[in-house]
Amino acid sequence: MEDTHRTAPAASRPGSAPAAGDEPVGELVQRATEQLTDLVRGEMRLAQAEMTEKGKRFGKGGGLFGGAGVLGFVTLQALVATAIAALAVPLPVWAAALIVTAVLAVATALTALAGRKEVRGAAPPAPQQTIDSVKADVAEIKESAHR
Repeated sequence: MEDTHRTAPAASRPGSAPAAGDEPVGELVQRATEQLTDLVRGEMRLAQAEMTEKGKRFGKGGGLFGGAGVLGFVTLQALVATAIAALAVPLPVWAAALIVTAVLAVATALTALAGRKEVRGAAPPAPQQTIDSVKADVAEIKESAHR
């Protein structure tokens, strides 16, 4: 048996949207533009929320690192006091403190000299190899243009 009952096309049914091929191009472009705008806005809101969450975590992590730095500094001070106390057993306290202070001063000086050397090695703060490479490229282009 053949089914003789046929439904009307979607465009002719009341209350239904016309088929994609039946809509004017301007309407399709407008709808696509609106959907694209909505999509971009949604993605921007998502990115903003994600960056806000990451910013909070970075802030909390930075605060914890700062706290760890303070605790590390206090620990270093306690270690220095321990070294002085240990040396104070065979020596007078003033001599033990003077020895520990001298060792710390030498370590400070050596660290400062190493830092100075690194900073001088970084000067000038320009990408010199890139500048030289660009100059060589420009010279070669000029040379090939005059051939």
